[in-house]
Amino acid sequence: MREGLRRILTEENFQVIASVEDSTQLSAPANDQNGARSHIIIIDNGPDQFGLENCRKLQQRFPGSRLVLLADEFEYDEVAEAFRSGVDGYIVKEISCEPLISSLHLVSMGEKVMPSQLAGTLANGNGAMPRRNWRESIADVNLSDREVEILRCLILGYANKVISRRLDISEATVKVHVKAILRKLRVSNRTQAAIWAVKRGLETHLVAQPKDRTVLNDDENSFELLSDCAA
Repeated sequence: MREGLRRILTEENFQVIASVEDSTQLSAPANDQNGARSHIIIIDNGPDQFGLENCRKLQQRFPGSRLVLLADEFEYDEVAEAFRSGVDGYIVKEISCEPLISSLHLVSMGEKVMPSQLAGTLANGNGAMPRRNWRESIADVNLSDREVEILRCLILGYANKVISRRLDISEATVKVHVKAILRKLRVSNRTQAAIWAVKRGLETHLVAQPKDRTVLNDDENSFELLSDCAA
C-alpha cells in the first residue's frame, strides 16, 4: 500500500521524502526548526489502531508537520479521537484518487479534512454510526468458532488458566489460539485484541461453562459456586 501511495503522490507532483514501516524511522524535515508546516505525514491506521497512538507521538516529535490518518473504515468515535490526537486530516481508504489528492492539498494549505461519511451521520442527528455486525468482522479475519470463544474471554480479561478451565481445553491449546488470534487481527497483545472485538460489537456471553462448577442446594435457595470467579 505504501508503494502504491508513493507512486500516486509522485505522479501528482508531491515530493515523497520517506516511506517507512515504523514511525520511529522518520527523521525531522529540514525546515521543521523554523516552524514551517510544509510537510505532510500520512499514517496508516490499521485494525490494530496503532495509528492513533502514532499520531500523538508524531505530533510531539514533528510539531511543524501536518498529520493525515488513513482509516480502513469510518468510525465516528475514532474521527473525534483522531483530531484530539492532533491530526489535520482523517481519510477513509475507500476514497478515490482525485479526492485523495484534493484532500491532501487542502491539508497542506492549513484546512482540516474530515470523511464525507461524517456529513451523513450529522445530518441524521446521530452521535455515532451503528456498529457493523460483528459476524461480518469475524468472517473478514477468518476466526474459527473456538477463537471467537477465546476472544470473548479476552474481552472479559480472563487469564489463560481460567480460559482453559472454562472451555475445557488445555492451557497450551489456549496459548496457540491466542497467538493465532493476535496474528489474524494484526495486533500485538491481548488488550488490543479485546479492543478490536468490543469496537465491532462482539458479545461477551460464553456458551461453555466451567468444568469444575459446584451447585449447592438447601430447602429455600440455590447457590452456584464457580471456582474461577475470583480470577
